[in-house]
Amino acid sequence: MEPSNLSALKEEEDEDETSVGGGDQIRLAAPSAFSPDSIPPRPASQSSLQKYAPLEWSDYFDKEDDVKVPGSDNVFHVFMAGSEGPVVFCIHGGGYSGLSFALAASKIKEKARVLSMDLRGHGKSVTDNDLDLSIETLCNDILCVLKTLYGDSPPAVILVGHSMGGSVAVHVAARKVIRNLAGLVVIDVVEGTAMASLVHMQKILSSRMQYFPTIEKAIEWSVKGGPLRNIESSRVSVPSTLVYDDSKKCYTYRTPLEKTERYWKGWYEGLSEMFLSCPVPKLLLLAGTDRLDRSLTIGQMQGKFQMVVVRHTGHAIQEDVPEEFASLIINFISRNRIGPNGVEIPGLIRRPQ
Repeated sequence: MEPSNLSALKEEEDEDETSVGGGDQIRLAAPSAFSPDSIPPRPASQSSLQKYAPLEWSDYFDKEDDVKVPGSDNVFHVFMAGSEGPVVFCIHGGGYSGLSFALAASKIKEKARVLSMDLRGHGKSVTDNDLDLSIETLCNDILCVLKTLYGDSPPAVILVGHSMGGSVAVHVAARKVIRNLAGLVVIDVVEGTAMASLVHMQKILSSRMQYFPTIEKAIEWSVKGGPLRNIESSRVSVPSTLVYDDSKKCYTYRTPLEKTERYWKGWYEGLSEMFLSCPVPKLLLLAGTDRLDRSLTIGQMQGKFQMVVVRHTGHAIQEDVPEEFASLIINFISRNRIGPNGVEIPGLIRRPQ
């Protein structure tokens, strides 16, 4: 996409414009000071700079840290919240960052710990090959971070993955190497739908806005024409998905997903059967009425996993409806008695052991 995109989101007009209908605008003449019916101008509405200004991660997470993987040059950035209970290990989707779970983490941490990492090639993580997004490499990264942080005896862990991150979570769980792996949550990814969409992915990536004059404009686009519907969440998460391009004097995406096409098929191929084979409690969250493939349909009928369709949300469920998402995670932990004493929620009927 050409740099002319810089003007695609022009600066909002000030008090002399008002929106009509679907975004059309009418310019109003300034009242004359000598007009008998002149009135003081109405105070300006919240400016674009204020409405879409970035928010600090520290309003949601308790701390951030860099995890240096022994024997390599790889450093993974992580955000943490909470001090007790099982660890909800969050894995974001392609092009997102660990801050995709910020708003939800601020709720989940009341009942459990949250750890959300920037995958390689994303956010503040730095590796020897940021473009290697193969499923094998991504899984190894997750396991290295877990081992570095918790050694060979981690607390109870629930893997939570969104989109591409959901595939990573499934593959990690299927390896059966995490001691105390207690649950698996996959957010809005189904093998059949994902595989069918890959042929359109390059077109989708190239059609999105590529360059932004300011971070505020990137945040604005993310909710007006991009993948997010929650302004507050986008103000936290979007800045970490951008880098400044000195040659173009603007912001662009931190992760060039279009250069990772060779790995896409590997993310999703065989995902349904692998998901069903994971020997831990499983929860599948879908946005809207996504069709389950045959394997998942049979598995659901047999009670092999819990499924919840979350209404009125986009693809990034954890960002669009963070409170509902957090409640689903906490309920999942409680029903399955995950952690030393589980999580007590008054009135919730828990699954018998």
